[in-house]
Amino acid sequence: MRVHRIVVPVLAVMAVATGCSSSEDGADRQRSTESRQLYCTALGVWQDASRAEGAKTPDSAAYQKIGPAAENVYAATRPLRDEHVTGGRTLAEETSLAVRLGDVEAEGRVSDYCQAAGFETLLGSPPLGL
Repeated sequence: MRVHRIVVPVLAVMAVATGCSSSEDGADRQRSTESRQLYCTALGVWQDASRAEGAKTPDSAAYQKIGPAAENVYAATRPLRDEHVTGGRTLAEETSLAVRLGDVEAEGRVSDYCQAAGFETLLGSPPLGL
């Protein structure tokens, strides 16, 4: 009978500890999902700003929106920066290549990241000609 007295309290402690762990894991997942949604939203806004009519003309209103949109993408990348994207680079590296250098392939990879996360509807319109 001594075994029974020890096992029951140990199982109760394990159940409580597991419950706490599960709720923390759920909160972490929720934060990650929210961070991905913010990132994909910011990426979509930047994509639309960079493809807007007049975006290539420095004096245009469209051109003036690209810089702030890019800064928002960088800010949204911070909590996700170390996540890996197809191709072996991190999300931060791919985002920098896409936004700073205009790397179309890197933009495709970060767009794929958003699609895989379920946020494809937040992305910007495709480039003209596609």
